[in-house]
Amino acid sequence: MNALKPMHILVLVIIVLLLFGAKRLPDLAKSVGQSLKIFKNEVKDLTDDNDARPTPTTAAPVAAPPASVAPAPQVDLGTPATPADRPAQAPPAGGDQPTS
Repeated sequence: MNALKPMHILVLVIIVLLLFGAKRLPDLAKSVGQSLKIFKNEVKDLTDDNDARPTPTTAAPVAAPPASVAPAPQVDLGTPATPADRPAQAPPAGGDQPTS
């Protein structure tokens, strides 16, 4: 149902001819061909570079952990304070006082 049919290809060719003209089509095809050739060469170079890299056969030595580590001191935080347990905060200085 959604396949590209020969009629679709014919319509696309006619639209391309109308847009670019018959004189510019050979230059356009040449440019596309050169671009594809350059792209293929670059992809080939990248895959060759990946194959040429030596893979390490042994892993780097890992540093041994220290022999003894002192445990962290335990701190008793107790129960969290409720707003009623907290002391009232003083109002900011100079907030509501009239200036004279």
